[in-house]
Amino acid sequence: MEIKKLPPESLRWICNPREFEFNTTEEVQPLEGTIGQERALRAIDFGLGLESQGFNIYILGESGTGKTTTINKILEMRAMKEKIPDDWCYVYNFDDPDRPKTMSLTPGMGIILQKDMDELINILKVEIPKIFESKEYEKHRNQILEEYQEKSKELLSKIEVEATKKGFTLRKTATGIILAPIKNGGETLSQDEFGALEEDKRRRLEELSKGLQEKLNDALRLAREGEKELKEKISKLERDAALTAIGQLITELESKYRLYPEILKYLEYVKEDILLNLEDFKASEEAIPSLPFLKMPKSEPSFNRYKINVLVNNGGAQGAPVVIETNPTYLNLFGRIEHKIQYGIAITDFTMIKAGSVHRANGGYLIVNALDLLRNIFVWDALKRMIKNREIKIEDIWEQYRLISTVTLKPDPIPLNIKVVLLGSPYLYYLLYNLDEDYKKLFKVKADFDNRMMKTKENLLKYASFISARCREENLRHFDRTGVAKVVEYGVRLAEDQKRLSARFFNIADIVREANYWASQDGNSYITSRHVEKALEEKIYRSNKIEERIQELIDEGTIMVDVDGAVVGQVNGIAVIDLGDYGFGKPSRITAKTYTGKAGVVNIERETKMSGRIHDKAHMILTSYLGGKFSQELPLTLSASICFEQLYEEVEGDSATCTELYALLSSLSGLPIKQGIAVTGSMNQRGEVQPVGGINEKIEGFFEVCKLERLIGEQGVIIPERNVKNLMLKEAVVEAVRDGKFHIYPIEDIDEGIEILTGVNAGKKREDGTYPEGTVNYLVDKRLRDIARTLKEFDKGKKEGEGSS
Repeated sequence: MEIKKLPPESLRWICNPREFEFNTTEEVQPLEGTIGQERALRAIDFGLGLESQGFNIYILGESGTGKTTTINKILEMRAMKEKIPDDWCYVYNFDDPDRPKTMSLTPGMGIILQKDMDELINILKVEIPKIFESKEYEKHRNQILEEYQEKSKELLSKIEVEATKKGFTLRKTATGIILAPIKNGGETLSQDEFGALEEDKRRRLEELSKGLQEKLNDALRLAREGEKELKEKISKLERDAALTAIGQLITELESKYRLYPEILKYLEYVKEDILLNLEDFKASEEAIPSLPFLKMPKSEPSFNRYKINVLVNNGGAQGAPVVIETNPTYLNLFGRIEHKIQYGIAITDFTMIKAGSVHRANGGYLIVNALDLLRNIFVWDALKRMIKNREIKIEDIWEQYRLISTVTLKPDPIPLNIKVVLLGSPYLYYLLYNLDEDYKKLFKVKADFDNRMMKTKENLLKYASFISARCREENLRHFDRTGVAKVVEYGVRLAEDQKRLSARFFNIADIVREANYWASQDGNSYITSRHVEKALEEKIYRSNKIEERIQELIDEGTIMVDVDGAVVGQVNGIAVIDLGDYGFGKPSRITAKTYTGKAGVVNIERETKMSGRIHDKAHMILTSYLGGKFSQELPLTLSASICFEQLYEEVEGDSATCTELYALLSSLSGLPIKQGIAVTGSMNQRGEVQPVGGINEKIEGFFEVCKLERLIGEQGVIIPERNVKNLMLKEAVVEAVRDGKFHIYPIEDIDEGIEILTGVNAGKKREDGTYPEGTVNYLVDKRLRDIARTLKEFDKGKKEGEGSS
């Protein structure tokens, strides 16, 4: 029986500092670009280069793999070479004020037009009142008024003369001018006096009044027409007078913007509107309050309709925009229509339309975190609608949910030309891809960031370049090559593979910063391997309170774990407890009991619903292995129970399958198992041992427990052979193995493990179907045959007893 043990060299890959040609990272060029993400970079380049609709990009990968940093750098460099997009403005719609119009201008022209329009209105607010206060204007106005008054006076004079001759006079009342009969003395007849007249005289006065009234009506009609003509003449006078101020200014603007048809059309609307609303520009007197102590605010005319709302100003831009939206709410992304409260009423106009990130990114790139996007109500559907329709609409999204419909603005949509880049986890990517029909049409490019990369010499140097870049950008102390070597080893540990490096540079950068702190505490000019080790130790210490508490409970005997002696049907398994920021191995006692019966192998955790589906599957594989190996001639008849002792939470995973089987084989064979050796490993129905996760944490967890009791040279851990490449153990474990105080046993099949645990040969099946006497498999087979024979005799006796009765 040959027992295989791993040498210390296999337990940890060591980076030799002498392989680096530099002494410190000061001599190393800082990293430009991204390490080890060729697949993702090619996908990003493809997605950015393809302008067809729907080829937006979803960048997926674990947190800390450099997704955000990479896409930022790529887009910044790419955008610098691309065309600067146009400015976008909203202007007043003189035909339909509730639907503000868009205006596209070359970069920087929006602000210039805005200033020109503000200056125009400010000048007109001064110049137009001056015109209307001028002597020349007053002279022309007075002439028009005098002509009208003379005509009106002449018309009424003729009627009045004729009326006097016929015994009537003209009286002005609140309802207008009326005819009234008069006495001989010139006084007006009262109603009673008129009624007291003789009937003939009264009838004659009525007939005269009727004729005069017709003539009076004709005169009044001519007066009204004259008044209308007066207003038209005054209006024309005002228009002609105002044009002397407006015309030249508008002409100058039209000359300046002659290459912009949209602006020329808009200026025509502005000119006509100003001429139609000249009263707004005239000087107004402050109204006298009805109550002396109540001063009302002065009513000022609004000139907002002549303003230019520059929604997006690209005047100072260099290349296409790259916008990162860190809080993608609906309003932050798609813009809003703001309101202000005036006298208790919410009012708005087109000048209160505000841009969102989509507007600022139009003509360039928008980067958004997918999870943040999906957390905000309405945003995902609105984003898809925007991409499909290729236009940006600013809407009041809550309008449809109000009990009372309110009048609001409906701004014209803006044409969209944008590349959307989503950042998120693989889980979200596949969730959207499989559940959202629109997603696969709108985000056709998948850029998958790996969390590991090959440990080549080139990538080792890139690690050094990354460290150099962090030191320079964050003004940290530089690393010597021993410090770089330790960081590289930490990268291998994170990758859990001796042939690979971690691509989670977020974690690497944190260790660089923490090592810099400890170097500063020592007063060193450079960061060495000692400072990196200190940073790693302190990082663990800040997070391992629960691990230490569990070790205390094991040391006190509260959690029962033996690391010495031998016990039948009892094996030490190892589980990994992952707290998120820290994971560690926790030994667990697994026991098995076998006895005569037909219940089969019972998993107590499964029966109490404390196990997951993967663990239940592993239990069924274990039962299948036993049946295939020992029940080719006889049925597998036994009752057995397997239990994780002192387990108070759910158990999941298949990494304890080998451990459970060894406990069962020990119980059946009666051979005691060495308690100083823990086991981890999955298995298949053929008895082949399969690799498991968290192998380093498991070994180190059991090692720490053994250290509490004292290392006696007989403790160790059995692991799958296929996990050897994943070993990156702490130096304390490697040192203990080197000194012969601790051992790591790699196995490929179940029989190898049982030989290590019991010290007895497993035994291979012979041609006649039996096993060599004294081997583990012989004892197990013998016990199973004894149980089958006992049950058969019991059943036979039971039937005979029933027959005799």
